[in-house]
Amino acid sequence: MEIRRTLPQDIWELLHCLKVRSKYAVLLVFVISLVIIEKENNFISRVSDKLRQSPQALVEANSTEISPALAKNSSLASLQELDAAFSQLRSHLYNITLQLAGDGEPRPRRHVLLMATTRTGSSFVGEFFNQQGTIFYLFEPLWHVEKTVNFLPGVASAVGSALIYRDVLKQLFLCDLYILENFISPVPEGHLTPFLFRRGSSHSLCEEPVCTPSTKKVFEKYYCKNRRCGPLNITLAAEACRRKQHVALKTVRIRQLEFLQPLVEDPRLDLRIIQLVRDPRAVLASRMVAFSGKYETWKKWASEGEVPLHEEEVQRLRGNCESIRMSAELGLRRPGWLRGRYMLVRYEDVARAPLRKAREMFRFAGLPLTAQVEEWIGRNTQAPRDGNDVYSTCKNSSEQFDKWRFSMPFKLAQVVQDACAPAMQLFGYKLASSPAALANRSFSLLEEAQPAWVT
Repeated sequence: MEIRRTLPQDIWELLHCLKVRSKYAVLLVFVISLVIIEKENNFISRVSDKLRQSPQALVEANSTEISPALAKNSSLASLQELDAAFSQLRSHLYNITLQLAGDGEPRPRRHVLLMATTRTGSSFVGEFFNQQGTIFYLFEPLWHVEKTVNFLPGVASAVGSALIYRDVLKQLFLCDLYILENFISPVPEGHLTPFLFRRGSSHSLCEEPVCTPSTKKVFEKYYCKNRRCGPLNITLAAEACRRKQHVALKTVRIRQLEFLQPLVEDPRLDLRIIQLVRDPRAVLASRMVAFSGKYETWKKWASEGEVPLHEEEVQRLRGNCESIRMSAELGLRRPGWLRGRYMLVRYEDVARAPLRKAREMFRFAGLPLTAQVEEWIGRNTQAPRDGNDVYSTCKNSSEQFDKWRFSMPFKLAQVVQDACAPAMQLFGYKLASSPAALANRSFSLLEEAQPAWVT
């Protein structure tokens, strides 16, 4: 009852401060909001501890006769309702403080890097930021770099690639899009190109003034989806980037988190890194469909058992899992340079609760979640059926994230489990002990996410 008496007074003070337009009022509102949020956190903590007590302890404390089963169910229901209500209120107040921070002064410019690997749902999650009108979003800009820069196989190649990727990312975050002209083929003429990879996956590159009138006899290899635009003018794109309040990039081509330290420490950037991971068994199943030609050996071995599965392919799988695991472990160790800059997200958690996870990611990045993003999530996560496009971002996400379980041969799952066990253990993916366990819908292969994953 104490919270109910004091909370309206706090909110009244917040609304009263909104009328004052000085920077001191903005600071005061921000502090008040943080105090409210902290008060709610403490309240939830006290209530949670109380509700987690055994039913018998609650009976003794209150000297009442309540059925243990009823008390337990009531406690869990009350806890869930309180968590949901206060989570929503915290999110609302957080968005208000972010908006107030820019009232009369420019908002802090945020830079968000979505770091993932192929077939982990990064295109879907990247759309959360693409739908935000204040964010300049680029989809896989390092694709051109990978196609242009060729190294010999080995560790030196991986290090060399990572350093080049990092330097290109830095320039892109600073809106120096001209850096891409060194890697686009054919080379742009007069800063014009019709060959920027997946241009249509970035709203910022398909809206005015970047969307110039289409040009006859110019073949657009990567075109805008909802409108006809002429060749991309990189100068106009760079200017659009500088006009936007924030910048977000999605890439599956850099996995070594330690190489990003110079970007995090660059005073010109305010970088937030979101590492997206997915069950490696699901990743392999998806790649075997999307990149069929590269996984012929896997498919024949899984279906026929006649073609031997080369050890080098298993080692490549193991190496991929280990690089992802080592980056995540570095982030979760919270080194000083990365503290408050790293968040680990599982695709499965996003698929099960996309709006809640979107709020968490935007809160971590210091960005307000707009109605456009919420509407897009609603439209694109409740599709009645999936299309045949393996690259589609429109799915019934809560039903599709573990669909692979019912089509993957158990022996194939075993290979992945043996190669990726350390990473799976870190990320909370359970091992299947039998074909029945793999295909059992009532058996979850997913442990609860850990709060410590947000650093």
